Amino acid sequence: MRNRTLADLDQVVAMGGGHGLGRVMSALSFLGSRLTGIVTTTDNGGSSGRIRQSEGGIAWGDTRNCLNQLIAEPSISSAMFEYRFGGHGELASHNLGNLMLKALDNLSVRPLEAINLIRNLLKVNASLIPMSEQPVDLQATTLAGDTVYGEVAIDRLAKLPVQLTLTAPVTTTREALLAIAGADLIIIGPGSFLTSLMPLLLLEDLTQALRCARAPMIYLDNLGRELSVAAASMTLAQKVHMMEQAIGREKVIDGVVIGPATAAENLADRVIIQRPLAAEDEPHHHDRALLRQALDLALQSLG
Repeated sequence: MRNRTLADLDQVVAMGGGHGLGRVMSALSFLGSRLTGIVTTTDNGGSSGRIRQSEGGIAWGDTRNCLNQLIAEPSISSAMFEYRFGGHGELASHNLGNLMLKALDNLSVRPLEAINLIRNLLKVNASLIPMSEQPVDLQATTLAGDTVYGEVAIDRLAKLPVQLTLTAPVTTTREALLAIAGADLIIIGPGSFLTSLMPLLLLEDLTQALRCARAPMIYLDNLGRELSVAAASMTLAQKVHMMEQAIGREKVIDGVVIGPATAAENLADRVIIQRPLAAEDEPHHHDRALLRQALDLALQSLG
């Protein structure tokens, strides 16, 4: 059925970190409960990192960012969730949404239950699932053989690491695996390549699910330059190759959606949608309407 659009799909799965994944889910929020986001949980910086250091658990910042972008009805609850403390005390720079999620996590049996309670409070229909409900961090091995621990330090690397791994062999949240198995479309990105996208692809059971998925897979590349010096040096083809190596299946990524400034060499036999995608107010972010149109075009091209 070559003319199907996003609106025709029963289940769309988007994967990534906070800002990028939130933007995609916001663009596709018209799908309601047919949309699922699988969120990276390895952040060790900012408010999330401080909460993890003192209280343990998974990183909540990326999930909070996605929820913020999915709020359709402003309310007292949403204003509280988005509030960030100022000043210079212990609460300075903490986001209340992160603290709310952590508090509900402590009161719940599972982190996913905490997310669902907040979703209900904020009237968010789309599902958000942490990549794992077990705490874990990202680590890298450099060319010199040194181990670099945590997302913040990895983003400061001047050269690409020779290996990325998780600090423990954690399992993927089972609802995430079910969503991938039932998906009609899987979207990866945009986001910080090494620290927002790759952590997902280091989960063995998640990559197995992607290898077996029947859905077409589309990669959304960043519009702006990567803040990570190492990742900024990568070509689009290198990124696609690295993801497919991690997944364990050649040409598993069927298409890419990129902006006009991105070179797309060495990507034979893939659907390449290249067009203006930048938001007028924030050129490094995708315009939601343009992104939806590009994804519809990619879907139609894939058949």
